[in-house]
Amino acid sequence: MAPKKLIIGLTGGIGSGKSEVCRRFIAKGVIVVDADIVAREVVEPGMPALDQIRTHFGDSILSAAKDNQTPPLNRAKLREIIFNNPNEKAWLEQLLHPLINQRIRTQLENALSPYCILASPLLLETQQYLLVDRILVVDTAEQLQIERASHRDANNEAQIKAIMQTQLSRQERCARANDIIQNHGEISALDEQVEKLHVLYLELASHNQSK
Repeated sequence: MAPKKLIIGLTGGIGSGKSEVCRRFIAKGVIVVDADIVAREVVEPGMPALDQIRTHFGDSILSAAKDNQTPPLNRAKLREIIFNNPNEKAWLEQLLHPLINQRIRTQLENALSPYCILASPLLLETQQYLLVDRILVVDTAEQLQIERASHRDANNEAQIKAIMQTQLSRQERCARANDIIQNHGEISALDEQVEKLHVLYLELASHNQSK
């Protein structure tokens, strides 16, 4: 039987700096499976999930088609609908979560680096944490989260706070972490923390391989 691959689950609140941390692990040759990217892939034109969403919500859920291609999903419109309707949110999650998790599992199994990372903003809010061996939280002060997310996404503070309300609190997230990266200052301060964790994860992965 093949040795079990070490899988690190990376998460953090909106604006915490997850992408910056991921970029640093990727630069070290680590495979990162991004749950947000997978979530977009399963609803691309031609995928069965998009047809089911279109049947359920109607054609208004699609963006304008380009060059006679199948029109893509209007993700902003869909977010707006489910954000204010718990029943529709539950329907969508029941459709998409199994598809997303299956694709994530496949990508993790095919990852060729000594260990791999599942990056997901909702790792702990969903069942995705069951796919990983350790949990790495990128922690940031809430006011800094708001400032970074406002600058990045051009959302207003009320929108960002509403998104934060759908996620675990900093305290809950950190309480469930095996490892924490503190990201309260300059982005360059991430380098040393990532390097230390990379060494640790390589060591843990080596132990897995020797079992």
